[in-house]
Amino acid sequence: MTHPQPIQVLLVEDNPADADLTRETLETSKLHIELSVARDGVEALDHLRRAPGYDGMPRPDLILLDLNLPRMDGRQLLAEIRADDALQSIPVVVLTSSEAERDIAESYRLGANCYVIKPVDLKAFQTIVEAVEGFWFTVVKLPP
Repeated sequence: MTHPQPIQVLLVEDNPADADLTRETLETSKLHIELSVARDGVEALDHLRRAPGYDGMPRPDLILLDLNLPRMDGRQLLAEIRADDALQSIPVVVLTSSEAERDIAESYRLGANCYVIKPVDLKAFQTIVEAVEGFWFTVVKLPP
């Protein structure tokens, strides 16, 4: 499946090492993926709503969301996204280290499209990111 326009991904991640690893993994893709990174929920919401300083930011085709973030955590951000008519159709993949059943249940209750647990092993992390990429950009039909 070819995409005439680059696939826009917003990664909401406060850990620079995880953000770099995600970027490096997506850069090896055969697909043309443009990754933007927000360090917390407030910055992500500014990006999504094109607040001053984010005016020209493209609408993401997919959001990769960590739960444990400063200022506004992933749960709060997910609730904001799903409550906003202009944003609610954007698929959100929770990509987090939390294995807590309450976090999984809460994420789905708030409208996450899927929940993926980040492995600590470097190669396993890359494999997970590649699997998310493969599923969301070659199998799933994303909203326009």
